[in-house]
Amino acid sequence: MSEMRAALYDSYGPPEVLYEGSVPKPVADPGEVVVRVHAASVNGGELAGRAGKVRLVTEIVGRGFPKRTGMDFAGEIADPGSPDSGLAVGDRVWGLLPRSRMFGSAAEFVAVPPHRLALAPSGLDLVQAAALPAVGTTAITALRDKARVTAGDRLLVRGASGGVGSVAVQLGKVYGAHVTALAGGRNLDFVRSLGADDAFDYATTSAADLGPFDVVLDTVGTQLRTYRRLLAPEGRMVAIAFDARNPAASVSYLLASTVFGSRRVRFFSGNPTRRLFAELTRLTESGAVRPVVDTVYPLADIAAAHRALEQGGSRGKHVIQIL
Repeated sequence: MSEMRAALYDSYGPPEVLYEGSVPKPVADPGEVVVRVHAASVNGGELAGRAGKVRLVTEIVGRGFPKRTGMDFAGEIADPGSPDSGLAVGDRVWGLLPRSRMFGSAAEFVAVPPHRLALAPSGLDLVQAAALPAVGTTAITALRDKARVTAGDRLLVRGASGGVGSVAVQLGKVYGAHVTALAGGRNLDFVRSLGADDAFDYATTSAADLGPFDVVLDTVGTQLRTYRRLLAPEGRMVAIAFDARNPAASVSYLLASTVFGSRRVRFFSGNPTRRLFAELTRLTESGAVRPVVDTVYPLADIAAAHRALEQGGSRGKHVIQIL
């Protein structure tokens, strides 16, 4: 069996446990296609997996050591599998690994079911495109499906300069909302350039001075109680992150918030299908959403990419270029 390059780690730990190694090249099982990966992005779930913070999941669902990293990808079809896939060799695609495989897109090839990908936007470089699959589908699900943002809504995006936040600011404007962005002081002009109507430094702005809002999108995971209080009557809050320092408290509050009925805190685990990826492609091709890339790293520098995301303050995504 031929080998391929992939990002690996032999034990849980800090970013330095990551390295570029070799693993068997995947072969498409029935109902799968093989994608030659041009690039993948770094997502928060991978940091938690590598650090051993979600061992219950990675030990049951994932592989044994050496473990892999990477969730989303952009590339070209290398093996279209069954004719029913509707794909051909060379088709440019983007997508996300299935939950059953969890991590492993930071590699030269991946095998995935065709419903976990769609044709990538025409005219967009695949390295740039790799910044969008995970965060773009998450933002669409959060704002369109969970919060049901409509024209005229007052939307607060917390963590607006990051991966999901930078897309959510753009989507909020697409859906006709008045967008208020919370970000670091050095990123205020940046989030305004994405379309934010108002932008505030989270370090110097008290939550009590904000609101009310019809929708709050929280990508940070801390102070959920404080920011839920900013909701107007019938307001909706969606959280996509746990407090890394105390995840149990976050889960407890999410469950307890159900007593607030429609004003509860909604949380979800993204599981996008081809239709959702196709919608992201449409939004990108129309110019409504654009990828935001902070830094591009070669596969050999996977540890540096993880470290950069952990340090915070990113503008958009850190991308791993493989091809």
